[in-house]
Amino acid sequence: MRWLFAILGLAALGYGGVQFVDFLSAGFAANGPVLGWLIAGPVLHDALLAPLVGLVGLLITRAVPARWRWPVGAATAASAVLVFLAVPLLWRPYGGSVNPGLHDANYPVQLAVALGACWLIAILVGLVRSLLARRAARHPTTG
Repeated sequence: MRWLFAILGLAALGYGGVQFVDFLSAGFAANGPVLGWLIAGPVLHDALLAPLVGLVGLLITRAVPARWRWPVGAATAASAVLVFLAVPLLWRPYGGSVNPGLHDANYPVQLAVALGACWLIAILVGLVRSLLARRAARHPTTG
């Protein structure tokens, strides 16, 4: 089964290579911005954004009690993903490809609602964990 997956993966890689060569054959003038995006996007993410979000997440989770660390860490990571995905649509109007009914949305409000829901869930989970820990401290099991 592994050999089958390896062969299928290599076939997909070869097909992608053929498509990329066709893409490049249009010339740099037509594809320069796309190539810049393909190179600058991962470099910008890996060199700047991912370490920054990791550092902020580490600082936040170290500042909260132990019971709150993973809910706050998960909410921080989810918030970063939501903001990164929303940047093209917040940065300029019609930042994505045209999709009927999509561009008449209020992106800042939708992002705020999604972030609010994310942090509300984190707060609820943190409260439940704190209540369960208090209950366990009041009624220790003897064994």
